[in-house]
Amino acid sequence: MSESYLIGLDAGTTSIKGMLISSDGEHETIAHKEYSLEYSEGDFVELDPEIYWETTLYVINQLLVKSEISPEQIRAISFSSQGETLITLDEEGNVLRKAIVWLDNRSGKEAKTIEQAFSARTLLEKTGQPEILPLWPATRILWIRENEPEVFKKAAKFLLVEDYLIYRLTGKYYAEESLVSSTLYFDIKKKCWWAEMLNYLGIGAQQLPEVLPSATPAGSISVEAAQAFGLSSQTMVITGAYDHVAGAIGSGNISEGIVSETTGASMAMAVTLDKPVLDKDLNLPCQCHAVPGKYILQPYGQTAGMVMRWFRDEFFAGSSYDFMTSLAEKVPAGAEGLIMLPHLMGAGSPEFDTQVKGVFAGITPQMGKGHFVRAIMESVACMIKRNIDSLKNHGIEPEEIRTLGGGAESDLWNRIKADMTGIPFQTLQSRETPGLGAVIMAGIGSGLYEDFEEGCSQLVRFKNKYQPDHSKHDLYQKVFENYIKLYDQLKGYW
Repeated sequence: MSESYLIGLDAGTTSIKGMLISSDGEHETIAHKEYSLEYSEGDFVELDPEIYWETTLYVINQLLVKSEISPEQIRAISFSSQGETLITLDEEGNVLRKAIVWLDNRSGKEAKTIEQAFSARTLLEKTGQPEILPLWPATRILWIRENEPEVFKKAAKFLLVEDYLIYRLTGKYYAEESLVSSTLYFDIKKKCWWAEMLNYLGIGAQQLPEVLPSATPAGSISVEAAQAFGLSSQTMVITGAYDHVAGAIGSGNISEGIVSETTGASMAMAVTLDKPVLDKDLNLPCQCHAVPGKYILQPYGQTAGMVMRWFRDEFFAGSSYDFMTSLAEKVPAGAEGLIMLPHLMGAGSPEFDTQVKGVFAGITPQMGKGHFVRAIMESVACMIKRNIDSLKNHGIEPEEIRTLGGGAESDLWNRIKADMTGIPFQTLQSRETPGLGAVIMAGIGSGLYEDFEEGCSQLVRFKNKYQPDHSKHDLYQKVFENYIKLYDQLKGYW
């Protein structure tokens, strides 16, 4: 019997990445293609949904060309998907308007009307969302109802990006639990559409896809789609997951006590839970995990690696991150008293402070550029520690952190994070963890792997583990206290 292959598609904000892997994880092919969003006045951000489809066609074609494998060997396809982007179809499945991309903020007024119509406790208990933002698709459906009545009247289906790709591949309307958790019309505990919110929006459950668990067969590729892709019509389409959840799976973050942390432009964490944590004081979104019965919390910070990039572009023109890191290596832990607040675009959790700005404090004449680089690294580690301490205060005890994104490539940054938090940090061999998570779900849904444990054990490969140095942890506790004190003293300054 020939080797089976799996495809994971990561449908991101400005690109689609594809990963094709053999079922034993030994052979891997990567392809991707970017696209540009359409920005206009009024905080509108849109995209023609056909571009998602055409880009998917291109990426799968590239995977086949580059891998040189037979289409009959591709057992299944699954997804990692951006959340909240709304696509509206008519009864024939034709697009009625451009997709309202998750970055779009047009529905602020509608967010306020929903907030006034429902109590904060009810919204949190039902949907897991502590704040009502224009981000959530419910606000966008309400906007269409109020501003585009002809579109609303013709709307037969409201879909998200993954739902749309499943429909184009199979001709069937399916969604999955993790992606629809942030719609504001899905009950995350009962795992069904929330009828009270649907009534408020003026839509029925028949206008939404059927919700399945992640890693569940949605059908085989239609004959028409198989011909377009050059695939076999026997290839199965499997429900995937919200991109942060797929990234957690791709790092093996599938059980309580494990946290995945991504230091990219921003900082994002995924905290696996055995039961939902719906605490207004914690103020974090709680959504369904792809793993059956589990949930996920998502602490975040708006600027992390972005701070390092800003500093490189402004003060290290033409230099590499490796050179910057080599200077920081020569500076002792604590940067000799230089403290930074890395909030160049406000602070996310747990401060939720849109006004705070970036700060360097404690500058002395003997300090060089390496001090500032080290202070940036330590500030992001402080941001992570502050979120971990907030979790601990609510009874959640992280035991290991799987670190992802560009920041995970820095040996020094990983050591600083482990020393700052007192928790081991683990790196992964794959840099494309959302796509790998999608591949794992394709394998589970198509019967290659029995469950998430087997899928992760087959495909998740670990790299380096950074154990905390407890002598440095004690020193960093003082650094962290100064970080908190600096923020507290400047709070409200702006």
